Amino acid sequence: MSARLESATAATAYQRQWFAALREQDGPLALVNADAPQEIFRTMGIPYVVNQWWASIVAAKRRTQDYLGYLRERGYPDYIEQYSSTSLASVFDPDPASAPWGGLPRPSIVLAETTGDASRKIFDVWDEQPGITFYPLESAAENDVPARWWELMPGRWEEAIGADRLDLLVGELEGLIRFLEQTTGAVFSESRFREVMALVNEQQEWNRRTRDLIARARPCPLAVTDSIPSVMVPQWHRGTEWARDAARRFHDEVAERVRAGGAVCRDERARLMWIGRGLWFDLDFYRRFQESHGAVFVWSMYLAIAADGYLRYGDDPLRALAARFAAFSDQLYTPPWSAEWYVKEARLHGVDGVVHLVSDDPRGSYFTTRALEAAGIPVLELHADNVDARGADPAAITREMSDWLESRVLRTARSTRAVPTPTPPPGTAPPPPA
Repeated sequence: MSARLESATAATAYQRQWFAALREQDGPLALVNADAPQEIFRTMGIPYVVNQWWASIVAAKRRTQDYLGYLRERGYPDYIEQYSSTSLASVFDPDPASAPWGGLPRPSIVLAETTGDASRKIFDVWDEQPGITFYPLESAAENDVPARWWELMPGRWEEAIGADRLDLLVGELEGLIRFLEQTTGAVFSESRFREVMALVNEQQEWNRRTRDLIARARPCPLAVTDSIPSVMVPQWHRGTEWARDAARRFHDEVAERVRAGGAVCRDERARLMWIGRGLWFDLDFYRRFQESHGAVFVWSMYLAIAADGYLRYGDDPLRALAARFAAFSDQLYTPPWSAEWYVKEARLHGVDGVVHLVSDDPRGSYFTTRALEAAGIPVLELHADNVDARGADPAAITREMSDWLESRVLRTARSTRAVPTPTPPPGTAPPPPA
């Protein structure tokens, strides 16, 4: 089954239309990091562009090197946090009309969590640009790490994250709301905010069901390059009815493929997991080994974190939003939070091997690889930046991947795999016995 998912095509078309309309708008515009509380802007009707989404578009259009060059010309490093600095470079584009999708409109507000020295400096440069204000959020940590955090997050998030971290972020979100009201004239409505939060939870419930469908399906019914836009474009529109309905359409289309016995690769011999950000400069990589080795990528973090990382129920919506993002980076990058989750997801999906993209800001990559190998799951580490192709040799990566598949994965891949039974989402009945 080679046809693209209709949900993926529809999501991409919607994003193009939305972005074209956005570029024609007047008034305040925010640029926000992927792990920032975008729901505040949604509630207040302030449009925003996601920083890393724009970097992925630039990379997919093979324009990253042009943008890194704009940084070099101004004395800024072009080899640190490229995924975050591409949007900054867009400000210096001498011909923005020739940029992908017509170019990134100039924001008036930039929001990001300060996760490191380099990241903070990138956003400080944003703050130096005329008419642009950077609003920083702290990055807090906690010594106590909850076991099986993915089971706690929907309703017991205070227990999982800790009151101190939540108190800090709630205070910062209250400050963000005051700042936005004073600088934009927009008004924050708590009733509207509750509607946004409820829509987000509905959306993620559909994503969780879709994740579980794919985990059980043998063979895999869709390409991971279809699942990424089908889940992530709606994620950038969280809190809207369109996003909720798009997540439901994605689920229904996957369910229909499963019922019909659809397969992205009929000769599926190995199920693979991709850990790390999308390899935006070479999306063909994810299908390159299907015909030669029967190796199918069945997992990426995008759908999985939507399923396990976003659901937050509770009577205090602002605190629930803080709980969504206070430990977001921990879930993906900080061991043992991240390492235990990746092992859980690898087992849930019955993968035979893991390809782990390790960039210069690995954020716990050593512990992730070690945990997976200790669980008996072979890991191939690819050392490259996900948007900057300068350090990647496609021929060498292909050889390395082929050798790993032949020597470590295909020899031990199970011809018959037990199909896991995922934990049902909150508020749903468990599946009937087989």
